[in-house]
Amino acid sequence: MINWHSKEFKNLTPHELYAILQLRTEVFVVEQNCVFQDMDGKDEHCHHIMGWNGDKLIATARIVPPGIAYEFPSIGRIVTSPAARGQSAGKALVNKSIDELNRLYGNSTIRIGAQLYLKKFYEAFGFEQSGDVYDEDGIDHIQMTRISN
Repeated sequence: MINWHSKEFKNLTPHELYAILQLRTEVFVVEQNCVFQDMDGKDEHCHHIMGWNGDKLIATARIVPPGIAYEFPSIGRIVTSPAARGQSAGKALVNKSIDELNRLYGNSTIRIGAQLYLKKFYEAFGFEQSGDVYDEDGIDHIQMTRISN
């Protein structure tokens, strides 16, 4: 059972912020062997989705307002704990993130920068490739867009 929360950056507790950064580092830096600047100055402008199993953060993403990363609102830093994989936590996280983004910004077009190997995963949520493959920190990415209905 995942307990979902969404908070603005300014309302995150130190424990929540630490858990978010710890999970992002565990996956994006250690597991994917990618040295990059995770704290990119965008977090302070975002709502943060957190999926908790007890006191363990197992999934997180950030809702980026329009004009920060793209002209449209965006979902970024989408990550699930390796310990929670295979339990549909990633699918639940993306669905929660889309719902929260639409709650915040209305039924909006959404743009993401996705790792190329996850293209089919995001297509299942209505995202379509909207740009060429590009290298970001040594990993192939694509821009994807989900048009509002």
